[in-house]
Amino acid sequence: MLSVLQKTIRPVQAARRVHQSAVQVLKHPAPEDTVTASFGRFVSEIQPQHLSPVVLQRSKRMVLDSIGVGLIGSTTDVFELALQHCQHMYAPDYISSVYGRRDVRLSPTLAAFVNGVATHSMDFDDTWHPATHPSGAVLPAVLALSDMMPASRKPSGLDFLLAFNVGIEIQGRLMRFSNEARNIPKRFHPPTVVGPMGSAAACARLLSLDPSQCSHALAIAASLAGAPMANAATQSKPLHIGNASRLGLEAALLASRGLEASPLVLDAVAGVAGFNAFYEDYVPQPLDSPHDGHAFLLEEQDMGFKRFPAHLGMHWVADAAASVHKLLVGAGPGKVSPHQVQDILLRVPLSKYINRPFPESEHEARHSFQFNACSALLDGEVTVKSFTPAAMSRPELHALLSRVRLEHPHDNPANFNLMYGEVQVTLVGGDTVNGRCDTFYGHWRNPLTDQSLRKKFRNNAEVVLPSAKVERLIEAVDDLDRLEDCKDLLSQLQ
Repeated sequence: MLSVLQKTIRPVQAARRVHQSAVQVLKHPAPEDTVTASFGRFVSEIQPQHLSPVVLQRSKRMVLDSIGVGLIGSTTDVFELALQHCQHMYAPDYISSVYGRRDVRLSPTLAAFVNGVATHSMDFDDTWHPATHPSGAVLPAVLALSDMMPASRKPSGLDFLLAFNVGIEIQGRLMRFSNEARNIPKRFHPPTVVGPMGSAAACARLLSLDPSQCSHALAIAASLAGAPMANAATQSKPLHIGNASRLGLEAALLASRGLEASPLVLDAVAGVAGFNAFYEDYVPQPLDSPHDGHAFLLEEQDMGFKRFPAHLGMHWVADAAASVHKLLVGAGPGKVSPHQVQDILLRVPLSKYINRPFPESEHEARHSFQFNACSALLDGEVTVKSFTPAAMSRPELHALLSRVRLEHPHDNPANFNLMYGEVQVTLVGGDTVNGRCDTFYGHWRNPLTDQSLRKKFRNNAEVVLPSAKVERLIEAVDDLDRLEDCKDLLSQLQ
């Protein structure tokens, strides 16, 4: 009997030693030069004067575009489902505004959630490199938190922009610690990984948390991060952005109440996974102090803005196919007939979740090389209307889809900074027509002009708001860094 008991106790004691070792690692006092502490200090200490004119201008463009795609996104089925869920499952809390719903307000966290869902519901929101959708995770949380603050303590427009830029910066810095993050994702959807961190950082900045609280906000957010790529091209994908915005806000609010988390969550600690659980090649570096001349990533690299609502990779093949359409049809109106076409070859990066030969839903269509190339070949462009049931069910479109083949050249990596799209159409008579796009209009290397960006905003916002209010929104965002408080912006959103 004694020998049996000893055999039972030994493994238990060994397990306790392993557990105690892990606890000692986690509870080890974090020195001031840890990566996590440096991020907390940056978030807490950054000031409006650290924002350059370039960063201010680029971030205002991001705010305008994000509001616009959120407003048109409030007309989608997935947004309506999310809103109904929040209204039916939670007690009324008339605090924070909801995109496209004049008389509806929710609690700040729920407003951040549904507005985040609206922003990504059509995959129309901005994209950066390394690959993520930065604004949708941050702006709804900053708007909801600003609504929550008393009228006498509303943030200035400049403080609003500072918080927004902090959220964007933190996402970019974390992704640059990994080479894996630079490619089109395969495991985790990036906004669910870095999005909650950006939202938490932005809200911590707006709440004026101290460096320790900011570090804890980031660590709490890390426990709320991560969603698989399997839900791409489904109605659940917009929930990723909504949750990133909501959970980051919750992390900052919990930290403001004194909740603590790992002081080493952003550091690479052997044997205990922190943020490196999301990226296998994660090599973090401390963040420079804002007082040491820190340069924002947005200063170095502009943002990518989409001209039509689909996965960013679709813009290369759509532009390449549109150039073929122009060669076949000319500059005037007209369509390419399937009877002309024998074969369509797309040379695109290898990425399984955007290789969808016959998409069955609008969400699948937004993630299909084949659909977007054939739509552009048929019509000369891809637009919001391309993803309606009527457009998707056209026999001539399906005839073209049946003729598509894909090749994945070795010099065409799944990387938004390096990829290209090439379309080769073989006609019935044997002639071939080729189109290629290396950098589409809207990419950070070829950004939309202010005129084009405002046109997109007007087209999106006027689906929901009267033209006069749309113009006032444009003015409010343009003047944001000069507003004494952000009430003028907040008042125009419904």
